[in-house]
This record gives sequence, structure tokens and C-alpha cells, in this order.
Amino acid sequence: MDRSKSLPLQLDQTAEYKALSEHFLDIESLKMCDQFTQDENRFSQFSLQAAGLNLDYSKNRITSTTIELLTKLAQARNVPSSVQAMFNGELVNQSENRPALHTALRNFSGDAVMVDGKDVMPEVQKTLIRMKEFCWSIRSHQWRGFSNKPFTDVVSIGIGGSFLGPKLASEALKPYWSKQINCHYLANIDGSDLTEVLQGLNPETTLFIVQSKSFNTQETLKNAMACREWFLNNGGTKEYLARHFSAVTANVDKATEFGIAPENIFPMWDWVGGRYSLWSAIGLPLMLTIGYEHFREMLLGAFEMDCHFKQAPLEHNMPVIMGLLGVWYVNFFNAQSHAVLPYDHYLRNLPSHIQQLDMESNGKSVDIHGRSLNYQAGPIIWGGVGSNGQHAYHQLLHQGTQFAPCDFILPLTSHNPIDHFHALLASNCFSQSQALMQGKSLQQAQAELKEQGKSEEEINIIAPQKEIPGNRPSNTLYFDKSTPKAVGALIALYEHKVFVQGQIWGVNSFDQWGVELGKQLGDKVHECLLAEECMGEKMGFDDSTSGLIKAFRSMQDKL
Repeated sequence: MDRSKSLPLQLDQTAEYKALSEHFLDIESLKMCDQFTQDENRFSQFSLQAAGLNLDYSKNRITSTTIELLTKLAQARNVPSSVQAMFNGELVNQSENRPALHTALRNFSGDAVMVDGKDVMPEVQKTLIRMKEFCWSIRSHQWRGFSNKPFTDVVSIGIGGSFLGPKLASEALKPYWSKQINCHYLANIDGSDLTEVLQGLNPETTLFIVQSKSFNTQETLKNAMACREWFLNNGGTKEYLARHFSAVTANVDKATEFGIAPENIFPMWDWVGGRYSLWSAIGLPLMLTIGYEHFREMLLGAFEMDCHFKQAPLEHNMPVIMGLLGVWYVNFFNAQSHAVLPYDHYLRNLPSHIQQLDMESNGKSVDIHGRSLNYQAGPIIWGGVGSNGQHAYHQLLHQGTQFAPCDFILPLTSHNPIDHFHALLASNCFSQSQALMQGKSLQQAQAELKEQGKSEEEINIIAPQKEIPGNRPSNTLYFDKSTPKAVGALIALYEHKVFVQGQIWGVNSFDQWGVELGKQLGDKVHECLLAEECMGEKMGFDDSTSGLIKAFRSMQDKL
């Protein structure tokens, strides 16, 4: 029996995809400016509100028919049932035979969440209470360092999901930080990063949190051992390790062996992926700095977005609409990338988190049935903060040959209302999306140059260079202020958007086998770098890798 005949159709083989392909040919040449002229209600027609966030998606190359056809595609790709399956704790991570229940970590409904016939909510709530008590003891000075001084600094040691999400939230919520505790993040396996983090810290008043599910992640363990040595070499003793080190891990034995007291070890669960783990005890450093109540508010914001995602019809569902628009551009406009542009200093790390969340989840070329994809999936995510980008890569957005849809993100009020700064920031945000849509015609450029007194020859040369094609799409996400609740809702929105796109493309958004290969090979290379003699060829390395190893070893020999 031909196995392929029993499998569901791939995306590009479905009737819904073919209908969208035909529709694309019909609307490809439409100008968004003309659509706004023809429809004075376009903004309200293509706007959504959810969990305190507002989405204006009117500046997209779509019509009402586009949205209708895209939602039919979502239905055909079983998005509604897949959403329910994820929330119900079914094995949506098929390759690892696991649920993906990050939503349980912010579940305020009172409903049970079952995994293998067991309600996990009591354990989730117990862990949250333990986190609260842990943070209270530190922040109230009940738990002090070895010299009886209160803690002033916490260093989070992790990488990937144990780093990017907490760091984003930590920086995003800087206005809510306690004045008594500073938070530092150590991730890169680079002596310079370690040096810069530890520089100026006092071992008497520094708390370390080692965050690794296996307690065996190479980068995290190396950094943790270095911090341990720094502590022991600067007044600390093995007796006091337990007072200055805690852990978030599934490997209690290894953490205990390291010197961490069992009561200071917080759990990680197989049903929560690293890049979705901010809401768990991985968020412990964040809770230490902003406090339990603000951390809880962040969870509540995410929960409200979860409720919207579960309940709202597809055509009025914010994560679904954002996900479908992404599919529209990747698969029909051949967009290779997507820009995330927060106009908020505190949200400057959002693009980095979304990069991991999106590209590690959907950067796949094989579907859940092991078939190669015949279509594109998982765009390159990039971006940066505020008006800085306008003097850097926005040139490409406006006039480049690359087609890159954008998300503009703006809080309507600032935590630091100085003069008219925020109005200027907002004007930059709104005008950029307008300029991307509107562009500048050749005739307009010619008229400008003529008015400036340029010669006809100059006009002929310069005018084409000043022409801006326009008709480039963007979303604008806006909300009252970057509060814990708003930040929680924003991160959850992108989590769900990624899941929707994974379902459309037919890929598993919860595994990352490409990352695992690099880890495996890295161990072999590391062994060879530290060996008494270079064994690259014997270990099966290619000539390039062997040559690079020799170059590294040669330089070390000169030191």
C-alpha cells in the first residue's frame, strides 16, 4: 500500500491553497492607497482588540475576500481542532510524543489540565507558591548571603529559552524593578560575557540561578562552574554554596551534586518547551526583580490572550489573523523575512525573543509526516528598536529589492513622559507604516527636484533614485502602556501566531532537531581542541573543520 495515499494533502495540494493562488493573481496589482480611498471604513474593518492589545492590519495587501479565503484555509488545515488539542494536553509535539502545555503555566480558569491522566495544575500552583515564598525571603532580607548581607544582585545562568524570554520580559518591565535587586543574564559561552557580568559584583550579595532542564547543557554548565569557582575564590566556601546558588531543572541529582540544596531546586517539565518556558520557574529571576504581584499580572495578560485564542472565531482572532497574514506573504508574495519593530526602549529585546520563538519553531523543511515541503515555511525574523532602525535598515524596507512585511509595536503612553518625546516617537512609528504603504511616485520625485531648481539632466538621473514603490504591508500593534499585563499578552500573541503558522505549513512547532545536531558535533570538536594532539582526521572531520581546529590549537600554543 502506498503510504502517501493515506496521508493528508500537503498545503499546496489543497483546494483552499489553489483558491488563494487564483485570488492572488486577481489582487496582486491592487494598491493599498486606492483601497483606502475606496473604503473610508477600512481601518475599522481590519482592526482587532484582544487582551488589552489593538491590532491595525488595514495596511496589508488584502481584501475581505482574502481574509475569507485564508480562514477557509485555516479550517481545512484543522487550526481550530489543533488549538483545542494543544490546550487539552494532547500530544501536539508528535516527534517527541509530548504535549505542549505552556498555557497551563498561566491557567487562571480553575479547570484541570490533564497529562497522562493526571491533573498538572496542582503542581503548577505549588511551584508558583514556592517561587513566591522564595522571592519573598530574598526581597524581605530573610534569606541573606554568607556574610549576613542582603542580596543585591541575581545572576541567571541559562541559554536559549532559559535566557531570551526572561531577559526580554526583564528589560520590558524595567520600570517595575525593585530598587534593591539588580538582575543579570549570563548565556554566551564567551569569557568576555562572563567577565562583564561578574565585574563589579560582590560574592557576599550575589545569588546565582542555574537554569537547565538537563543540568547538562554545555554552555550553561560551563558558566555555572565558572561562577561557582568565582564564588569560592572570593570569600565563599562550599558550606555556603547552597545559600548562594539555586536551580531550575529536571535533574535534581546533578543540581544537588553541584552544591544546590534540594529545597532551592525548582522543576521543569517535559511538557513545556524551552522557548515557551518564561511562564514557569524559568521566570524566577524576573519575579525576584519585579515581585510576585507583577509577575502574576504578566501571567494574567497571557491567560487573557489564551482565552481569546481559544474562543474567538477565526476571522476575529488576533493570533490567527497575524499567522494567516504571515502565510499569505511567505507563500504567495515570496517574502523571505519579517521585521519586528518595537517603538519602545523597554521592548528592545522583543525581536531577539521572537527570532528564537519563530525560527526555532517553524524553521523546518519536512512536515510532521516526514515529507519534504514543496513550499516555503518559516521566514527569517529580524528587526530592532524604534526610530534607530529608520536610520539603518528602513532604507531596505522602503526601496530594497527584498520584500519584508513589518510589525510596528507601540505603547501609547510612556513610563518616562519627558517633554514631547513620546509624541515624536509615535509620529515616527505611524509615519513609517504610512510611508511603506504610500511610497513616492516618479512624478512626485520629478516635481520635487524641479521645484529645487534641478536641471532636466539631473532630474532624469536623480528622480528614479528617489522613487519609492510603496504598497509594502505592515501591522501596527498598540496598547496603553508596557505593563506586566500587556507584555504577557504580547508574548503570548506571538507564541500562538507561530503555532497557527506551524499548523498551516504542517510542521511541528515544538521540536528543534537542527539545534541538536550542532550540540552533538560541538562536543566532538571541543574534545579535539583540548586533546594533546589534533585528531581531526581520525575523528571524521572534514578538511575545513580540521584546518580550523589546527588554526585554533596553533594560536593556543603561542600563548
